[in-house]
Amino acid sequence: MASSISSSEEIAYDARRALPSGLRLTAADRPGMAQPVPERDVPQQPWRVMTLVVTVLVVLLTSLWEWKMRTLELVPGDLGGSYDRWAELRKQVDKRNVPVVIIGDSRILFDSDLDRATQLIGVRPLQLAIAGGSGLPILEDIANDPHFKGLAIVGMAETAYFDLELTGMRPQKALALSRWESPSRRGSFLIHRVLSHGLAMLDDDYQLSTLVFRLDHNWRPGVSDPRQAIWKAQETGAGGQTWLWRRLEHDRRLSQRMHNVWLKFFPSQPLDGQTINAVSVRTKVAVDKIRARGGDVIFVRPPSAPDLRKIEDKHVPRARVWDAILASTHSKGVHIDDLPAVQNLNLPEASHLSRACATVFTDAYLRDLAGKTPLLHLQPGAPSALATRNCTQPSVAGLH
Repeated sequence: MASSISSSEEIAYDARRALPSGLRLTAADRPGMAQPVPERDVPQQPWRVMTLVVTVLVVLLTSLWEWKMRTLELVPGDLGGSYDRWAELRKQVDKRNVPVVIIGDSRILFDSDLDRATQLIGVRPLQLAIAGGSGLPILEDIANDPHFKGLAIVGMAETAYFDLELTGMRPQKALALSRWESPSRRGSFLIHRVLSHGLAMLDDDYQLSTLVFRLDHNWRPGVSDPRQAIWKAQETGAGGQTWLWRRLEHDRRLSQRMHNVWLKFFPSQPLDGQTINAVSVRTKVAVDKIRARGGDVIFVRPPSAPDLRKIEDKHVPRARVWDAILASTHSKGVHIDDLPAVQNLNLPEASHLSRACATVFTDAYLRDLAGKTPLLHLQPGAPSALATRNCTQPSVAGLH
């Protein structure tokens, strides 16, 4: 005699056979049985043809979008301003002897040619500057790291270095990531870096969601106009080498828009004495820590266009900030005003040098600093000195 279970299975099996194609069994079709996952027949379809069509469409649309991005002068391998990339560089201080690091904001970041520096001083500086961030939090972090005993070159755009409330957030986020990074985030970064070497469309500043956001031109009351925000400004390659985005050197519309953003971004009122004193004290503490370990700190003031410089000098006069920092920390430095051979360099959007002029400026400030600290020496076979004539071209926005 068949068991009740076997009878139920036979009933369910017979019911399933009796059902029209595409219908699934219900609880009524399985009396006395535990309910399994619902079953549905898979209809016959031309799966191979469908797979081929989908693959072709994906490849075609991806190729078209990649082509469009490259017409906008995006390039494969551009890592942008990723904190993950910066954190990876920062960790090198704990892994090896780093003789020279560059710290600061976007000016010393965009305006330093690491290859030229290697030719001049024989070592490749570790680029730790952060766009849109004060160099002070990074300087303090390096000062608190016993592994670092080298030379710190601190780039100082005074409006950024002394504006801790506005610009301290980015350095702190980068520093936090350098101390701990989740496996998933690390994995995502490594995958992105591999893919970005072949695809310009992965640029963070030109993601589809970012482009859609930029269309919001005063559509929503109370929402800031994205046209007044900073769009793509930098192009970052391997090893931290960063330049002003190449398109800004000749695209008058974009460079002028960026120029207008800078003019509205920088405050025009003089910086209060309390902030100046607080920043000066913190800087001196950091400098003293580095020197106590045998290292050194020197400062660099990159150029800015005359109309922007006028605003900067009103907000942070040289005598009150630059000269005061050098005096209080007993440090050496080089100010763009003190480099006569490299005046009137090309500043396409008023705040950062063109790629060619960044090489010229790097050559000039390193030659000047080589005689001011025992930790920096020119190589015996260093190339000949450069000057403004080696890079200046008419600026697309008329800014010099």
